[in-house]
Order: sequence, then C-alpha cells, then structure tokens
Amino acid sequence: MNPKRLRDILFPLHRYVGLVVGLLLIIIGLTGSLLVFQHEITDFLVEQQFGKVVPEGQPVAIATILDTVKAQFADQPDLKLLGINTLPDSHIPYRALLKAPNDQLTEVFVNPYTGAIMGDRIWNHTLIGFTFRLHYQLLAGEVGQIIVGIAALMLLILSLTGIALWSGWRKLISGFKIKWKAHPKRANYDVHKVAGIVTAVFLSMIAFTGFCWNFYEQTKPVIHAATLTPVPPPPVSTPIAGKAALSLTDILQKADATLPGAMTTFIRLPQNLEGAFLIGKKQPQENSDHYGDSRIYLDQYTGNVVQLTNGLELSRADKVLNAFVPMHYGTFWGLPSRILYVFVGLSPLILFVTGLVMWWYRKRKKKRDRADEPIPI
Repeated sequence: MNPKRLRDILFPLHRYVGLVVGLLLIIIGLTGSLLVFQHEITDFLVEQQFGKVVPEGQPVAIATILDTVKAQFADQPDLKLLGINTLPDSHIPYRALLKAPNDQLTEVFVNPYTGAIMGDRIWNHTLIGFTFRLHYQLLAGEVGQIIVGIAALMLLILSLTGIALWSGWRKLISGFKIKWKAHPKRANYDVHKVAGIVTAVFLSMIAFTGFCWNFYEQTKPVIHAATLTPVPPPPVSTPIAGKAALSLTDILQKADATLPGAMTTFIRLPQNLEGAFLIGKKQPQENSDHYGDSRIYLDQYTGNVVQLTNGLELSRADKVLNAFVPMHYGTFWGLPSRILYVFVGLSPLILFVTGLVMWWYRKRKKKRDRADEPIPI
C-alpha cells in the first residue's frame, strides 16, 4: 500500500476516534496525572489526619494488631477483614483493610510499635480513592471498567496512528517545530503534532497496560501464551474435616521460612474455606516498588506453600506483567519520569482541544467551498 493511500485511511480514523473518546481520555489523563504521586499524597494526608508514627522498640506482632482491629469493629459484622499492609517504613502506620458488602473499603491505621489504632476512614471517600475509581471505572463499577478499558484501546490506536501520520517522517526538524507567529490554524496544528509525537510512546505504554489491566482475565492468558509460560492453577486450600485454620502467627513463620530474610509487605486473609493466605514479600535484592515482587500462597489448614512467586526468579510472563506498573505510572526513570508522566497525563486535554480546532477549521473550509460552488440554472 502506497503512503498516500495509507494516510487516507489513517487520517479519518485518527480524527474521529479522537473526537469520540477525547473527553473521556481527558478525564482519565487528568486523574492519571494525580495518581502518579498517589503514595506520597496518601502518606501526607494520613499524617495530617492521624499523626506520624514515631519508631520505638520492636513492632507489635501482626496477629495481635489484627485481633485489635477485629475487636474494634466487632459491632459491624458486615465488614470483612481482608488483610493488612505492613510496608517496611518505620514512619508509616500499618493499614488494615475491611470490605463492606457494597464494596466500600475501610482503612484502619495502626501504630506498629504500640498496636494502638490511630484512626480509620472510608477509602472510597478519600481524594485518592475517588480519583482512582474515577480513573479506573468512571465511578461506574464493572461497566465503567469495561468502558475505560475500551477507551484505553482507542488511545493506543490514536497513539499509533498519530505516530504514523507525524509530518516529521518527511522532514525531522519541521516535525518538532512550532510556528507561534504563523496563522492560528498553523500554530494550532504545530502544537498538536509536537505534543502528540513527544507523548505518543508514553501514551502507548499507558494505553496498552491500562487495557490489559481492565481486561486482566482475558489478557493474562494471552501474555502467558505469548511468553510460552504456563498459567499457574488458582492457589486454593484443601479443607480438612474437623481441623480449623492455622493461626496467622504459624502462617507467617512458614512464610518466613520459605523466603528467609525477606520483609513482609502485605497480608491477605482467606475469604472462604478454600481460600489461601497470601503473604507479600520483598527480598533485599529486589529493585521493584516498595511492595516487592515475591508472593507466597499458603494452605490455611496445613501451612503448605501452594504457590510461590520468587521476586528474584520471575517467569517470563511475570516479568512482563510486573513491568506494567513502571510503564503505566512512569517509575522506570525514578522521579524524572514520574514528573514527565504528570505532563503526559495532561496531553489528552491539549491534543483534544487542538484536534477539535483542526476539525472545526476543516469543517468551516468545506462549508465555504460549498458556498462558492456555482448554482445550476
């Protein structure tokens, strides 16, 4: 296919996809810019609301802390304890998580050194909770999640077609030049092409990972197949007649023995008789985010390891899936790339406005051309 024919196909595709999903991508982009620094924002707001943890002595046993949380919310049986985040930061409180039947999530902050509950809040009503649900699901649950996933696919199409249509392929220097003193129509076009090509690769990564996350059940097997990695069976516990589940203390001891020297970063409790304990770990040699990449699933009745993900020996599929976080949140170059991603999140607004102006100029020109046509007698 010759370049002109290809351009004739890609140009209207790029234009009309942008016009259709542009407003939606603006919402997703702006909320994404805020979520780039969600951990820092959360830590700051938690400290302002509940105070700062002052390290003193050894941390209280996690099982004891969870017993305190259970006692605190014993009069609210609808709240189900999911687990606790125990990030290895001496100034950050532990965060226990309880879920209501309507999927409302309650966060309980506990001083790890005293075991005292510092306070609680409904995550859905927090700044980050609201922003995340708007970004991920448009505040519309599973339906919103599907819509955002489709919008991510459209963004990927926009990014790839934008790269193909970029005028800089004919002359590199002009592709990055903005003629501010030219006619507004030309200046607007230049802003669109430069903003688009500068952010296109990053938007493609964000779009691809966002699509995969929102359709995770469908895309995970594809990634495993593409990387020739078998899909592991779901980690489950096998109930034993007359035997109760092991205590969390026993489970943690078995998890510590499985990966000696690794720090526990979070714990997820079994939610039914077949559920398994999930212990998140981070080994000293791991360079991933603060939660680490190691995961241990243990049978709740025997303590046997039913599935293990060693963060230092990841499968090809796990390496791809774990790469989604730095690709989506821009952590691959540290702070500089995260700051860059804040501006990348603003680019859908710039591209939609300039694209809308370009469409309006083109529409006005067509009307003018039709007005100049001779009237048949």
